[in-house]
Amino acid sequence: MSTNNSTFVGTVGGTFLSVLPNINSTDVLKTVILAGLGAIVSFVLSLILKRVLKKHKK
Repeated sequence: MSTNNSTFVGTVGGTFLSVLPNINSTDVLKTVILAGLGAIVSFVLSLILKRVLKKHKK
């Protein structure tokens, strides 16, 4: 099944433009902060687990 590229672009563009007025700047800021916090927690936890597993293997 082939897709028409212009139909896809039109659908995505229309969806984006219909959602855009409903996004508040506070929502964007909150999302950025939570994404950064999640990345930091994930990184620190992976370092801790790496050290724990390294000590456990010895």
